Amino acid sequence: MTYNGFKNYETWNVVLWINNDEGLYNLARQCSSYDEFVDCMNDLGSSIGYQTPDGVAWNDSGIDRESVNRDWVQDFVEVDA
Repeated sequence: MTYNGFKNYETWNVVLWINNDEGLYNLARQCSSYDEFVDCMNDLGSSIGYQTPDGVAWNDSGIDRESVNRDWVQDFVEVDA
């Protein structure tokens, strides 16, 4: 069973917030992977640094990191042309 095309609610929720919040999106574009993004968010230390506004932790064990990281380069990493 999937959640809006994602493995589960947690994966969908973090991707939704990253893609739809300008600040999170811009930060994501500066990171080479979701794992690096999570580290950057933890460094922020505020409530948004640890979880989405919906309460899903950026480092939640249920997040399908493999699929998020697989799509990361395509979605966020800028390639110099």
